[in-house]
Amino acid sequence: MSTENGERLQKIIARAGIASRRAAEELIREGKVRVNGEVVTELGARADLSKDHVAVGGKTIKPLQMSTVVLLLNKPKGYITTRHDPQNRPKVMDLLPSRYRHLHPVGRLDGDTSGVLLLTDDGELTQLLTHPSHQIEKVYAARVRGEVKPQTLKRLQEGVRIEINEKWVIAKARRVRVQASTPKNSLLEITLQEGKNRQVRRMLEAVGHPVSALRRTRFAGIEVEELRAGKYRELLKTEIKQLKKRAAGK
Repeated sequence: MSTENGERLQKIIARAGIASRRAAEELIREGKVRVNGEVVTELGARADLSKDHVAVGGKTIKPLQMSTVVLLLNKPKGYITTRHDPQNRPKVMDLLPSRYRHLHPVGRLDGDTSGVLLLTDDGELTQLLTHPSHQIEKVYAARVRGEVKPQTLKRLQEGVRIEINEKWVIAKARRVRVQASTPKNSLLEITLQEGKNRQVRRMLEAVGHPVSALRRTRFAGIEVEELRAGKYRELLKTEIKQLKKRAAGK
């Protein structure tokens, strides 16, 4: 087992898409990780996949798994962001061929929301992109009822009280601007650095402007570009490199 030149085991496990780094540490503590056939329980242990055989729960991590795949999907309305659903509703995974079925969604979009959704096999990247402390920007186009006044935009940026899981919390928008408006409807561009459940919908309902249509146009700087609803593409290696830098705040 490598000690100086290798990577920490929890990082290897996270990059392989098996678990987040924190969950990987638990797997190590529980004795579910073997290196060259020996159980390893030390969190500081390192390994080099070019030399060492690493297995988690009996499943070997192959060097090929360490090549990060990030998929950009233009999620259509009506699909839920999950890998499995007991209610058998349409899932985003149903839109992908079998070679991508090992990927997991980065965060969630509710069933009624369309737009940018990333999927990857890199648990560490997912953690970076979804942890609140990294303040990754998410940009939405929201069509709402009514004409939105300047004082309402100010309220959304200063913070409004919304209820989540039977608790009241303050939710803020990083930026909000009106793109188009009539007395009956408005089109807003709203940027978040938070990721609370159904946050955009709850915030706009709280200020008296229920959402009639919601689309995420950008996530961590990635846009859907010319992709039609339901279509996808792999990010280039250069794009993944930039995404990782952005996620790490560099």
